[in-house]
Amino acid sequence: MPTVIISPASDSVVLSATQTWLEKAVIGLNLCPFANSVHVKKQIRYAVSDAENARDLHSDLLRELTFLLNTDPEAVETTLLIHPGVLTDFLDFNDFLDVADALLEELNADGILQIASFHPDYQFAGSTPDDIENYTNRSPYPTLHLIREESIDRAVDAFDDTDDIYHKNMETLNKMGLDGWRKLFTEK
Repeated sequence: MPTVIISPASDSVVLSATQTWLEKAVIGLNLCPFANSVHVKKQIRYAVSDAENARDLHSDLLRELTFLLNTDPEAVETTLLIHPGVLTDFLDFNDFLDVADALLEELNADGILQIASFHPDYQFAGSTPDDIENYTNRSPYPTLHLIREESIDRAVDAFDDTDDIYHKNMETLNKMGLDGWRKLFTEK
């Protein structure tokens, strides 16, 4: 069973929407070929934060990074820190990533853990808001994905060319378009 932390102020809808996104988009479309194995092994920790400001989110991030550093990877390989009440503006979220990276350095965890970012309004530099490519990093709620570097190294070693992942993702999303993306979440 995956580890699930739901704060009293959060709604189970947040968790359900995130798990649906992971299963239908990330795994279902194979946007991250590394995600299925940890999902099947139930090694994903879902932490729903009730933070309403960046300071409280920083505290939650510190707790989750510390937890991951002190936990056997066989039990918990990765953490999704979902924070629906803070950093809902993408630019604010993007600015917070510098704070998150600084926290990794403070914990001497740079090179041990890394943080990937997902947001409902994710936008790559040089793209327009509706470009389908942005959807590779669009999640239902702002989410910080805490990943073990060793996991990434093992996954990369298993693939001939990880650059192909990006290109396949773009091809998949361009074929399905925005209508296909929306339909993905309306079908049961």
